[in-house]
Amino acid sequence: MTEIDTDTEILAGVVADALAVVDKALAEMLRRELVSSGEVADLLLDLRSILTAKPAVVATSAAG
Repeated sequence: MTEIDTDTEILAGVVADALAVVDKALAEMLRRELVSSGEVADLLLDLRSILTAKPAVVATSAAG
């Protein structure tokens, strides 16, 4: 496996993790009429953390 293949797999994992966070939050938020700005901020911070995590950390968390 080349470095490019590994990078692509890591990126795919990061995107999959971010989409999972979005899907879960949307499912919870769609059941409610009001969503607090704090909850939206938490979601955005979760996404930012996933997208900016070091690849080794992301790969480890995706496997676990």
